[in-house]
Amino acid sequence: MRKSLDQGCPVARTLDLIGERWTILILRDLLTKGPQRFQDLQNSLAGAAPNTLSARLKAMENEGLIERKLYSEHPPRLEYHLTDRGRSLGPVLGALRDWGRRHTSKS
Repeated sequence: MRKSLDQGCPVARTLDLIGERWTILILRDLLTKGPQRFQDLQNSLAGAAPNTLSARLKAMENEGLIERKLYSEHPPRLEYHLTDRGRSLGPVLGALRDWGRRHTSKS
């Protein structure tokens, strides 16, 4: 993820964590649908290249927003879950959703 020019600003620091388009949409899916597998996220996020999705998931895990959990050992399969820190972004995404409903039109 990119680094902010103003680390003293909490808005800039937050955008450093969640300001990437795919990051917000991954959060949306995990908040609304619960734990997701990589393929589930890829299907939901049409247009996200697999390497981009993988990089976003890794960055989100490194920031403590999500965690990977094994759901099958043979073969190994993973699901992505929100951490408490990730779930705490629910009101932020809710506010974005509400603003979008009021101020953007469906095309």
